[in-house]
Order: sequence, then structure tokens, then C-alpha cells
Amino acid sequence: MSTDQQPSTVIEGGKIPDYVTNRPLKDAPKEQVRQRIERALFHEYGISVEDMQPDFKLKVNGKNKKLDIAIFEHRAAHTPENLRQVVICQKKPSQGRKGAVKLRTHDEAEKEFAFLFDDSDQIKLSDRVLAFMVSELAKYDFTRTAVDAKGAAYQEIVGTNLRGDRGQYFTPRGAIKLMVEMLDPQPPERVLDPACGTGGFLVGTIDHMNQRFRAERETPPDQEGTAEFLNVREQLVAYTQANLFGADFDPFLVRAAQMNVVMGANTEGHLFNMNSLEYPNGHLPGLKAARQKADLGTMDVVMTNPPFGSDIPITDPQILKHYDLAQVWERTDDGGFRSTGRLQNSVAPEVLFIERCVEWLKPGGRMGIVLPDGILGNPGDEYIRWWILRHCWVLASVDLPVEVFIVEANVNILTSLLFLKKKTEREIQAEDLGNQSDYPVFMAVAEKVGFDRRGNTLYKRSPDGEELLQEEEEKETIRIRGENVTRTLRRKKKIVDDDLPRIAEAYKEFRAENSEPGKGT
Repeated sequence: MSTDQQPSTVIEGGKIPDYVTNRPLKDAPKEQVRQRIERALFHEYGISVEDMQPDFKLKVNGKNKKLDIAIFEHRAAHTPENLRQVVICQKKPSQGRKGAVKLRTHDEAEKEFAFLFDDSDQIKLSDRVLAFMVSELAKYDFTRTAVDAKGAAYQEIVGTNLRGDRGQYFTPRGAIKLMVEMLDPQPPERVLDPACGTGGFLVGTIDHMNQRFRAERETPPDQEGTAEFLNVREQLVAYTQANLFGADFDPFLVRAAQMNVVMGANTEGHLFNMNSLEYPNGHLPGLKAARQKADLGTMDVVMTNPPFGSDIPITDPQILKHYDLAQVWERTDDGGFRSTGRLQNSVAPEVLFIERCVEWLKPGGRMGIVLPDGILGNPGDEYIRWWILRHCWVLASVDLPVEVFIVEANVNILTSLLFLKKKTEREIQAEDLGNQSDYPVFMAVAEKVGFDRRGNTLYKRSPDGEELLQEEEEKETIRIRGENVTRTLRRKKKIVDDDLPRIAEAYKEFRAENSEPGKGT
């Protein structure tokens, strides 16, 4: 159900609907844990919500107790005699200190639970961790898990451990999804992220293709047979192996991105450890393979969130000399710009990434790039905008609120998503001769992205300040005695206050009425 549908009711601020009873409850850390468990009991263990009861009162050894979740025999009365299992949500107190919770030291946590890659790209796990993971994961079929869900879980695990010190701020999933949907890569198209980090845009593309392949089958997920599932997976594997490319100068991020791709597509993509701004020069080990498989001018779609900032400038003249935008530009009498032929002493990396991404595109190829707002508005950066307009059609620009990167990277900077289409040489020459024409550009401002500056989830509210609820249908197919049984549940949920899904829909409507510039030329 889309977020623009009318909600069925409201809920007082600071409360959440109980998954079992739909009653409003005070929002608290313990309650959030209980709600996740209630949802898991239905989706992962196939227990009917009619067989659960929160806050069930029971007398134990003459004392009244309240069970956080009581589970009863199927379709039996909720009495102590029919009690089957109980769930208690409590913190584990440390010895000798009332109300305190024991936490592991860093050394204990690293010894028991941490993993990192070793030099041979093998993941090292302690016997205890390995046994626990196998026992917990054995009951799930991750080949049928949504790609986006696996990507979100992976980012949650590795994200905080992989942030670098050179502007490597990973893109929020909402912005990734928006860019992928607006660029809408098609199955034959080659997709590249030249600053891939942990592979967010690559996995977003995999998810996009997965949904497209399934839609072509016209079979609801809960009715999908094994043959149909395998056919879609084979399509996804074939696409990833042929058309998905990424690069990063950090070898550990390349490994992490490759694992993310494997989790999403069940196969490896083409990921290269190289400096994309040095390409086709450089010394990193992925350079040779990139020259063979992903040369400049061979991509249909480029998506990236490059490292940016004046504190990490590119100063090497051996790199700068290959870029138009690294030169000093001066204004001409007709309002344009011309190069003086002199190099600047330093250039912010995001400026060079604009030019490099355009170079990687085929004529007519499309790109999306995350940029600081200054490039699109600062008077001193006008020559950059002139260069962009000369070489590209501007498809769209979406302003993002400051919360996006405050939460992700603790960076207080306004950013935009800029969408471009590379002009052909013929189109550039025609415009240089004065044959220019106006065309519509899609522009949008995202005021809300689903969370505030502290990372707290934002929900839509009524004019009176009450949080809005909408009813959604949830389905879960489980196997009982050799047969698939589908359980259906309708539950009320809060509506996340996020403008990005609506912007994606608005762009599709815009394109339905306005064809892309340059088409047919």
C-alpha cells in the first residue's frame, strides 16, 4: 500500500500499535523488542496471532506474574492449561549491581563475535560464532528473501566498520532506491558505480532487476513455483555477470561490495580495485581487468555517490592534466566560458567525478550523481555548470535535506541528486553553432526522508499532531506437513514521513508526459 493512501485511523504521539491486538502501547525500547518478536513469531515461526496474547497474567508459586507474550495451543482458549510457550523480554542484569546490564568488553566482543577478511579473502569466525550462526540461519531460505532486505541487513552489520576517512559516506537506502527508479536501468544495459563503497547502488540495481523479472512473470510471490523462482534467479545471475560493474580505491570496500552483490544476486559482479580518477592509468590490481571489461564510453548507466569535500582535494598534476574541469576557465563575451590552458592547483574530487562519469557513458547514456549543493549554486562554480550543459542534457535535479548525511556520516551538508544524459558529438556541434532548443527539466525538493537529524524515524501526523495509521496486508507462506500454507494478516502501521517514494512516482508521471531530451537525434 502506498503512503499516499488515506489512513484508517490515528494514534497518539509516543505510542505504537501492538502487532497482536492493534491496541496502542507506549513506545519504549522494551516494547520495540516485544513488537519485533511478535512479528517474527508470525512471519518466521508461522504462529497465528490468534494464538498469542501479550501481558497474559499468570499465578506462579502464589505470585501474580505478567508474561510479555503467551503462546497457546492452536485455536485453544487462552487459559493456563493451554499455555504452550512464553516469551519474557528482560535485560540481563550484571552480578552484584541491581538494575545494571552487563556488557562485554571490546576484547571479549572481538574474540567471540567479530569477523574480518584475512589476506586470502576468507572470513574468519570463531567456533562459537559459526555454530550459533548455522543453527540460527539453517531454518531460513535466503534465496527467496527480498534483495533490499538482505542489503539493508548487510549495511547495518558492516556500515559502521567500513567508513573511511576520505569522504566515503555511504548513501542512505532511500536515496539509492530513488536514483535507481528514476534512471530505470533496463535488462540489456550496462551499469557502473565508479566509487561503489559497499555496493549500495549495485545492489539497488539488482533489486530493481529482480522486481522487473518477477513482474514479467506475472505471478504473485506467494504463488510462485520452484521452476518460476529458478528462472528469475537465472535471469538475475546472467544480468549481474554480464552488466554490473563497480570500482573503488579501497580494497576492503571492494571485497565488502562483492559480498553484498553475491548476497543479492547469488553471483559475483565485475568489481575492480582501482582509482577511478586515475583510470586508465594507475597501479592498483583491478586496473587491467577494468580496461578489458569496463572501458570509457561503454556504459549505459552510471550511478555514484563520489567522495567529496575541499579537505580531500586532488592535487596531482598527472591526474589533473587529463580533465577539462581541472583547468582554469574564463568567461567569454557571449556568456560562455573558455579554457585558459592552465591547470588549477587543486580540485575537489566530486568535480572530477562529474567529468569522469560522463566519459564512462555511451552517447545517450544516463547518469545520476550525488553532489554538494554548492556546485549547483555557487557563482565560482558556474564554469562547471556550463560544461555540464554543453556535454549533457539535464534530466532532473532533486534537493535532499540535511538529515540525509547528518545521520549517515555526521556531515552537515546539503546535497542534491543530479541526473544527466550524455549528448552525442553531433548534438554538441549543433548547439555550438547556435542550434539550441529549450526542454523541460524535472525538479523536486525532498523535505522529509523518513528520519530526523538524530536518526529517529519520522511518521506522518494529522493536523492535531496525532500519528497516522494505515492498514496493510501481510502474507507469510510456511510449509506444514509437506504442504504450503499461506497465512494472511491485516495490521495497522504508522506511515513513515518520506518524500522520496512520491518523488519517484512524480518523475515517472513527468516522463510519461515529456520524453527525454535528445531522443531521436
